[in-house]
Amino acid sequence: MKLAILSRAPKAYSTQRLRAAAEQRGHVVRVLNTLRFAIDLSGPEPDLQYRGRPLSDYDAILPRIGASITYFGTAVVRQFEQMDVYTPNTANGIANARDKLRATQILSRHNIGMPPTAFVRNRADVRPAIERVGGAPVVIKLLEGTQGIGVILAPEVKVAEAIIETLQSTRQNVLIQHFVSESRGRDIRALVVGDRVVAAMRRTAQGDEFRSNVHRGGAVEAVELTPEYEEVAVRSAQIMGLRIAGVDMLEGADGPLVMEVNSSPGLEGIEKATQLDVAGAIIDYLANQVAFPEIDVRQRLSVSTGYGVAELLVHNNGDFVGRSLGDSGLAERDITVLTVHRGTTVIPNPRKATMLEAGDRLLCFGKLEEMRSMIPERRRRRAKVRKLPAQPLPEPAG
Repeated sequence: MKLAILSRAPKAYSTQRLRAAAEQRGHVVRVLNTLRFAIDLSGPEPDLQYRGRPLSDYDAILPRIGASITYFGTAVVRQFEQMDVYTPNTANGIANARDKLRATQILSRHNIGMPPTAFVRNRADVRPAIERVGGAPVVIKLLEGTQGIGVILAPEVKVAEAIIETLQSTRQNVLIQHFVSESRGRDIRALVVGDRVVAAMRRTAQGDEFRSNVHRGGAVEAVELTPEYEEVAVRSAQIMGLRIAGVDMLEGADGPLVMEVNSSPGLEGIEKATQLDVAGAIIDYLANQVAFPEIDVRQRLSVSTGYGVAELLVHNNGDFVGRSLGDSGLAERDITVLTVHRGTTVIPNPRKATMLEAGDRLLCFGKLEEMRSMIPERRRRRAKVRKLPAQPLPEPAG
């Protein structure tokens, strides 16, 4: 495998470990400065220049995109995707994870447990938002903070209002989040590679510090995750569109609460805490995917005229309840069910004998008009484009 690690920090521990692990396994690897790429859109095929010269061919890339260069970095990753170079973390996945609000919105859509969170802009909405998440104390987070920077614990409502007002006056967007007191300054970092957790550690804040990040001086220890925590970590990474991720979870009274999904997790703390070759597991996964790559099908499926991807809900009083997928008539309408989402369970590539239940969400690919006709709230017929009115604009007043 010929691998490019996209990183601006070639001497950082994570970059050096990934490079060493690749070389130990006989792969050809280069560390390329993300900011030295030029996206070439002038020719018939997508291409990249590096340091002013045409880029040689690579089998895979491993993005290590810092927060300060998210926009340009994801553009470079997207260009590699257009060139059919494999990446475990797509540009879309990296962008999703980097924006805490967007990440929270996506994860909440898939029933991932998280602390109650609010996002407001007007000063008058701050106090009601604090009340909705459970009242003070609350955690205030900058949307694009990293390594614990921009995370503030406000013990009282008035203090929270003052902090938020100050941050918003500097054009900073912030989240208001419930403070999970039972976590007692501890969290869990699970390192997800593919469809499994390869290592996990518990981080504990020191002294009066409530943030447990290693960069804030938090102590670390290896931990064996329960199946519940492991499943939540893997699902969270996959929902975000990441195959390599660090998933941070609080140990809530009712189970895991996801705090963040990191697209470029550091390896030093978790390797030293667990004494596991995490970098090697990442390289092995990349090599296996290059031999048999996964494809991001969203763009591929959306270019067929009249066809697309949609989600259909099985209603309580609908025709599908109690019927098998084979007897649903979907195949005859040129609709293929890709997955069935049932609560927190996902049934991939369901068989014809799969029985449908009320509340099932069917992720389908097929004729858009057929799928639209099956959504009661939508019109069953395509709306006609009306003729332009004789007087398109109102007459000027006076």
